[in-house]
Amino acid sequence: MKDSAHKFCSPKTVYSALELLKRSSFRSKFKLTDRDRQYIQDKGIETIKDHAFDFINSRIAPKFPKNDGKQTPMKGHPVFIAQHATATCCRGCLQKWHRIQKGMALSDNEVEFIVNLIMGWIEKQIDGGENEFIKQQQG
Repeated sequence: MKDSAHKFCSPKTVYSALELLKRSSFRSKFKLTDRDRQYIQDKGIETIKDHAFDFINSRIAPKFPKNDGKQTPMKGHPVFIAQHATATCCRGCLQKWHRIQKGMALSDNEVEFIVNLIMGWIEKQIDGGENEFIKQQQG
């Protein structure tokens, strides 16, 4: 089975993807609310990362996700907002933006790339600019 995201899993590629996504007028409209920020603070960033893994594995990773294209709410959890901001909300967006093909279950590397992208966006939103995650991604 071809791992279509393998070449995208390098840290520099997460950074590059975040830079590209912020040029999209639609993707750049998504922001964390005060309520989202408080939720992250209350739960802790590692718990949010665990939630991201859970959501991606259950809603996006299957070969044919249930309700694909409609499975990610537009609000209600910081990870959902981040998924829309990073084009990781459905298989169509993954294919268009990240060249991860539909019709195949996501590999562990693809899931890791997606979660890193989500977490990079969330951390950038929290910090309001460059943060340690982004600095590490730049090499």
